[in-house]
Amino acid sequence: MRKTALLILLFISAQLLTAQSAGDYRFSFVLTPQISWVKSDHTDVDNKGSQFGYNFGIIMDRFFSHNYAFSTGLTINTTGGKLAYPSVTTNGTETFSAMSQTYQLKYIEIPLGLKLRSEDMHRTNIYGRFGLSPQINIQAQNSGGKSINEEVRLFDLGYHLGGGIEYSLGGRNALMIGVLFNNGFMDVTDHDYFDDKAILNRLVFEFGFIF
Repeated sequence: MRKTALLILLFISAQLLTAQSAGDYRFSFVLTPQISWVKSDHTDVDNKGSQFGYNFGIIMDRFFSHNYAFSTGLTINTTGGKLAYPSVTTNGTETFSAMSQTYQLKYIEIPLGLKLRSEDMHRTNIYGRFGLSPQINIQAQNSGGKSINEEVRLFDLGYHLGGGIEYSLGGRNALMIGVLFNNGFMDVTDHDYFDDKAILNRLVFEFGFIF
């Protein structure tokens, strides 16, 4: 199923790139280092640290007025976190031993949202972005590099909110720098040894080249 999803998303990426000839489209290559962590809704499951990762790919802005655009794209997202699960005792018998699990995750992300941009001020403008962040898991490993695909759900959904500045280099080219916060909606884990909901959060430092 993960291979099928990858082929579909590669097709979508090709369709995005063919739209570049239209004058009201702007494309950005983005490289975004990020800090991510997994948060459980169970009070006895502890977050045991954040993970450094990165996100890179193509973002497309389709402007429907001078200052407003629909924003989407396709990026590869390397993220994760670590959780510590307590032992579980049933009728005096330990049915689950305490353990820690590191989630090293890789997704294909297709952000969907709106971009708001100010008027140019000395070749610089301020922008804001918000919307949804659907993504499909293509790899899941523990700290030892062993596959844990069976413990991670295929699909994840969250929202993103942030902003930054664009500096014009002349013509359609510009540099972009910003900060985004991504907050998950859905449980990214899929295991039967503990009943909880664990969401993925990310603090993203966005760097890009607009062309």
